[in-house]
Amino acid sequence: MLPMNTTLFLERLSQLVATPSVSCTTPALDMGNRPVVELLANWLEPMGFAIEIMPVGDNPNKVNLIATLGQGPGGLVFSGHTDTVPYDEYRWQQDPFSLNINNERAYGLGATDMKGFFPVALAAIETFLDTPRQWRQPLIILATADEESSMTGARELVKQGRPKARFAVVGEPTSMQPIRMHKGITMESIRVEGQAGHSSDPSLGNNAIDTIHDVIGDLKIFRQHLQQQHQHPGFNIAVPTLNLGCIHGGDNPNRICDHCELEFDIRPLPGMSLDDLRASVDQRITDIADKNQIAIKRTSIFPGVDAFEQPANSPLIQAVESLTGHTAQSVAFATEAPFLQSLGMDVVVMGPGSIDQAHQPDEFIALDQIEPAINVLRQLIQRFCL
Repeated sequence: MLPMNTTLFLERLSQLVATPSVSCTTPALDMGNRPVVELLANWLEPMGFAIEIMPVGDNPNKVNLIATLGQGPGGLVFSGHTDTVPYDEYRWQQDPFSLNINNERAYGLGATDMKGFFPVALAAIETFLDTPRQWRQPLIILATADEESSMTGARELVKQGRPKARFAVVGEPTSMQPIRMHKGITMESIRVEGQAGHSSDPSLGNNAIDTIHDVIGDLKIFRQHLQQQHQHPGFNIAVPTLNLGCIHGGDNPNRICDHCELEFDIRPLPGMSLDDLRASVDQRITDIADKNQIAIKRTSIFPGVDAFEQPANSPLIQAVESLTGHTAQSVAFATEAPFLQSLGMDVVVMGPGSIDQAHQPDEFIALDQIEPAINVLRQLIQRFCL
């Protein structure tokens, strides 16, 4: 028989999984997250939380939730995103929107990344609702939109300057391993506009593929330069990376290619500026454009996410290290942590589930992680709010 905490966790997670909230840069696949936020609000309001639903952009179905229990300056935030990535239904062994329990695992889209964090947080909070207690600092549940596609929910929080708090736990799936650092990411496109012509006479055109070849060569030199100039021993991959992701161009072997586009990403280390990286790329492609007498334009595919680093001596980092028995580490994937940090919070990334199960068919969260996660969040509430 499952413990009561786990049973209630599964009931709530089942409802969250059954509420689709895919976010995607492809409009045909994109959904709103309002139904998930309203479900969370309906659970939190009877617990005494003040509910605020914050619009995100012009889409009325895209919203953030700020739910606050208690008053005063400072406080503790439990933060998670409400959206999931798209899914390939034919690759799932079950309905992605129906929670399935098998071999001590709960399967469903978003079960680990990261709808599972919310019922864990609710179970931790309920411990303190049975008897009257003095809330020394507020507890805030934050639920955001579009983390998986554009981070527009987190960007709206920064724009509004809210919420204000002292500490924040971003509940991404880390198997409850505290994370105090991660790399950033920017995704860029470089498009070359050449001149078409008959391939029998190269002088009739200006081949965009030839120029993209030069661009690729220069980006590889730039990558080498970045890795020589920047290292961080706290990361498994201790250097920034630049990945040449995809390329499109031309339409026929016997025609001079008149356009070609390259898309790539850069994952910088803490302390590296996304704007500086883009400016460096712009200068390099300007030199190539002048040399080849051809038009080249760089555009950002999305605004990017800064790298994140929380100092090891932060009271929050020291607390979670003590509670979990693990030294805070780093990861390569990006999160909403730098946005909350920019609002003045000490931030740790830590939640149940493993990133290894995220973004793939038959996503699951292991049930043996639920009780330990509830216990850690419960002790954080005790330490920072009561």
